[in-house]
Amino acid sequence: MSPENNIVELRGLRKAFGKKVILDGLDLDVPRGESTVIIGGSGTGKSVLLKHMIGLLRPDAGSVKVDGVELSTLDNRELTRFRSRFGMAFQEGALFDSMTVAKNVAFPLVRLGLGSEKERAKRVEECLALVRLEDAGAKLPSQLSGGMRRRVGFARAIAHRPEVLLFDEPTTGLDPVTKDVIDELIVELKETLGATVVTITHDMESVFKIADWIGMLHGGVIVARAAPGEFRSLTDPRVREFLGRTVGAHQTH
Repeated sequence: MSPENNIVELRGLRKAFGKKVILDGLDLDVPRGESTVIIGGSGTGKSVLLKHMIGLLRPDAGSVKVDGVELSTLDNRELTRFRSRFGMAFQEGALFDSMTVAKNVAFPLVRLGLGSEKERAKRVEECLALVRLEDAGAKLPSQLSGGMRRRVGFARAIAHRPEVLLFDEPTTGLDPVTKDVIDELIVELKETLGATVVTITHDMESVFKIADWIGMLHGGVIVARAAPGEFRSLTDPRVREFLGRTVGAHQTH
C-alpha cells in the first residue's frame, strides 16, 4: 500500500515505563478512510499505542507521522490544533455526570470555539440522530444505560467532524444485543462520515464485523496484519492461540 494512502504511520515505536517495555520497535500503517482494529491481550499496550497516535504520549524512540507530519516536531499549540483532527470515544463513554447529554456532545465544539450557539445546537442534534439517540439530549448520563452512554460518547467524538475516530474497547462489558448496535454504529459512522477508524479491542466477535484491517499486538510489536478473511487463516501460533476461543464460532458462519 502506497504511503500516501496512509493517514498514520508508526515506525520503530518504542515506549517503556521504568523497566517495563510496552512497545518495542513497533511498525504500523493506518490506511485513510478504512477501519483498522488492533487486537491483543490485556496489558499488551493497545491503549499506549492509541495515545501515541494523538500525541498524548511521546515515544522513547521511533516516529509517529500523521499525514506525513512528524509529531515530535510540533510544539504544544500545534499539537493541540493537530488533535482536533481526531475524535476519541473512551471505554465507558467518559461523560461529564453534571452535564446533560446535549452539553456533553457540544463540549468539543465549545472547547474548540466552533460555531455559534445555534449552530452548535444543530450539530448536537445531528450527532445524536447519527447514534440513534434523538430524544436523549435533555437527560443526564446517570439516566442512561451503559450502551446509551457509549453512544453519547460516539456523538461527542464526531461533533467537531474529525478525520480519524479512535475507539477504546467500545463493546467491553455490554450485552450481545447492545454490542451488535455498537458494531453497526462504528461501521455506519465510518461510511457516513468518510472517516478513518482505529479501534482497540479484545472482542473478536466485534473485530470481524468492523475491521477492514486487523493488526495483532504481541510482545511490543505488531506480529500480524491482514484483512479479516486472510487473518482468520494465518498460521502464526500467536494468532491461532488468540483466536482460539472464537475461531470455531466464526467458522460456522
